[in-house]
Amino acid sequence: MGKMYEIFFYLIVGMFFAMQLSDATKPCNSTVPAIFVFGDSTADVGTNSFLHNTKIKANFPHNGIDFPHSRPTGRFSNGLNSADFLSKLMGQKRSPQPYLFLLKAGLKKRMFRGVNFASGASGLLDQTGKHLNVVSLSEQIKQFEIVRSNLALVKGHGATKNILAKSVFAISVGSNDIFGYFESRSTVDPVVFISSLMTAYECHIELLFNLLQHRTKRMLESFKSLYNLGARKFGIIGVPPIGCCPSQRIHNTTGGCLDIENTFAQIFHSSLDTLLKKLAYKLSGMKYALGNSYEMTINVINHPQLFNFAYVDRACCGEGWLNAEKPCTRKAKLCSNRNEYLFWDLFHPTQYASELAAKTLYNGGPQFVTPINFAQLAAY
Repeated sequence: MGKMYEIFFYLIVGMFFAMQLSDATKPCNSTVPAIFVFGDSTADVGTNSFLHNTKIKANFPHNGIDFPHSRPTGRFSNGLNSADFLSKLMGQKRSPQPYLFLLKAGLKKRMFRGVNFASGASGLLDQTGKHLNVVSLSEQIKQFEIVRSNLALVKGHGATKNILAKSVFAISVGSNDIFGYFESRSTVDPVVFISSLMTAYECHIELLFNLLQHRTKRMLESFKSLYNLGARKFGIIGVPPIGCCPSQRIHNTTGGCLDIENTFAQIFHSSLDTLLKKLAYKLSGMKYALGNSYEMTINVINHPQLFNFAYVDRACCGEGWLNAEKPCTRKAKLCSNRNEYLFWDLFHPTQYASELAAKTLYNGGPQFVTPINFAQLAAY
């Protein structure tokens, strides 16, 4: 794939006890919520496989080597990703299917457990990944409009409102925007740039509630109200220390993390925390859980032995220094001890790392998930 605006790097757990979670993390209630997933490749379970004009795909080996039948599914992973494990913890088999798959298979019959809209290389800003022909976050929300309309046709507006009120809306996005900032060598002031990301985030969330304070004609034409249908619960995923993924370490002569990119990630989380507090006060009935992926990941990188990781600086699948000079392809060098690696390829975590991340999001404490965790969010 070479250089691109993609930062396929998901959340990693932060506390040793989280690795030990098992039956205690399973939902205790009998009602399994529907899950609607938005964002980038950290949660993509095959969306990009249906996009004919993009090269940002993972529907080939060695991807999926640890998936049942060693089948590459379009996940940027050796197996499942964190969207899958979060869905499992909430009572589902794995992540809901991609919207584009359901659209072909029969949307009305298969949308009741939720839908995954996430597309690798997308970002908060519409221009992020645009040249790569992926599904922007704005377009993902438009796709959700269609799902909502189909739910209303099948179940009626009242029942649809109740379904969405119990559903969890997971959003994992932002890393690609920051990565693109550095890739383009932008001269925009960092404070202004982070502020623009927060403005975009606020617009996307408020569009879901249809309570925008500053509605534009374009916004009103593009999006319909979900507020009146009862959407309320958001699981928000922050930006990890993006300077520590193998693709970035190779630009440091020591092989260490790129501190400036990590600083952006920290500021992003702090700004997002402030924004969500404001929105929770402003939007009646909104509940959210914010995962501090920066702290979760740094804790693992600093204490790998606590999580049985032997390698936290290099890719399991790739080529060159740190196995990160080229992407994971059929001909790439593949490690055999995948559970000892934090990273699957230049950007993505391994299946094992994704499972640990999901367990921390689901049952973690306030150091890593605030003001409540995903288990508490799902239970509301």
